Amino acid sequence: MVQPCDPVAAVFLGSIIHSVGPSNIEVLDPGLCGVGASGKILFCKSLSREAVVGDAPAAGTRDELLAAALREHQAEDATLRILSAHTLLIPGLIDTHVHAPQYIFTGTGYTLPLLAWLAKFTFPQEKRFASVEHAERIYPRAVSRSLRCGTTTAAWYGTLHVPGTKVLAQTCARLGQRAFVGKVCMDRHGGDGYVEDGTGESLQTTREFIDAFDDMNGCGTDSAKDLVTPIITPRFAVSCTPELFKGLGDLAKERSLPIQTHCSENKGEIAFVKELFPASESYVSVYKDHGLLTSRTVLAHCVHLSDVERSLIHETGAGVSHCPVSNYALDSGCSNVRALLNANCKVGLGTDVAGGWSMSVVEAMRTAILASRSIGFGKRETTEEYRPLSLAEVFHLATLGGADILGIADTTGSFVVGKDFDALIVDLDAGDQVDARSSNDDGEVLGMRPVEVFDHDTPLEMFEKFVFLSDDRNIAEVYVAGRKVV
Repeated sequence: MVQPCDPVAAVFLGSIIHSVGPSNIEVLDPGLCGVGASGKILFCKSLSREAVVGDAPAAGTRDELLAAALREHQAEDATLRILSAHTLLIPGLIDTHVHAPQYIFTGTGYTLPLLAWLAKFTFPQEKRFASVEHAERIYPRAVSRSLRCGTTTAAWYGTLHVPGTKVLAQTCARLGQRAFVGKVCMDRHGGDGYVEDGTGESLQTTREFIDAFDDMNGCGTDSAKDLVTPIITPRFAVSCTPELFKGLGDLAKERSLPIQTHCSENKGEIAFVKELFPASESYVSVYKDHGLLTSRTVLAHCVHLSDVERSLIHETGAGVSHCPVSNYALDSGCSNVRALLNANCKVGLGTDVAGGWSMSVVEAMRTAILASRSIGFGKRETTEEYRPLSLAEVFHLATLGGADILGIADTTGSFVVGKDFDALIVDLDAGDQVDARSSNDDGEVLGMRPVEVFDHDTPLEMFEKFVFLSDDRNIAEVYVAGRKVV
């Protein structure tokens, strides 16, 4: 029963779809989801006789069952949203790896491998964020685009600059996106002079950035500020000395903070790391040896891992952000996600903008399926290790899996009672435009929708079409902690 201190503020009725496990999708059609004034999910159930208790008639109509359900939850006065036939309610998407300053050169440089791409595009562009004015101009564009693509939670990399990265954190809070924001740490091999002045400066400025969260100005309401968390962000092993790694590991432990970094993305990078850290047995071991591999660590990419490295990730409880679009774009390879899952590793999805060309986690979902098929060509016949990812699995990676590796699975990722209402309303009829040249004799607009729904499509088939065919036009509304942000 609803507690008086959190009355039901809104109720959504329609096709509700969410992940309830690594390989399981639950479809409630019709389903009923109640959201409290606090932004918490108060109930989410099928609108059926079995699910509705109380005075509902044994063979009631939908309207009678709805009225009974609203009475059951003391929700008669709540705002009722009845979703149209080709509309879905799904959990908000979670981007576990994305670079905000790189948004300005997204879509360029994909003929280069990773290290050359960093030197030519990334480091020179990130240097520009020493200007707060530049940060204030670019970061709202990046975060707004992320939200518009349906990302309700993002793990953002900023730059070396504290003032500019504070702007990023403030922007996330003001626009209402749940976010982890990190000031990047680099005390060597930055290229183009993009490097901090020693280990001491990097650690000092990281502490300064973390402390700024206690008194973040100009970022909206207190509830909005609570959505944004600092995250320790050593760029990767190439750009950090052992002393910096050790200091950041100690700081993460001292402040009980999560950690994000890159790992085993490119073979040239891996060889360089071996030269820089000869005492460590592997790339993953470098992080463990310096106190940076914990249950709250997010390792982006992990394309080229050994079985021993996968076991180490599992044993420490660290998670992997799979970034398939970026891995294709920069010719890094295909991460064997099936092997990670078989090793019981936690896995989420990342867009890795601008290594990836799209801010859309949906694009990452469809590309993850393709990558899993590519890596298994000619091998699936002989081993289970190369079974391609399913629709249910990539949906899990994009929602609950991402929440798990970021340590917020109790807060978001599915429509479980007590979690925050982070959600998308997906409109599969979106995209129509008035254009006589594309209309039939009945005045129906033709050829303008990214997704077409036909009378044989079930809600699950409509969801599959959303994953493979949709674009941002199909994201009609975005909610974070019950607040409409798009």
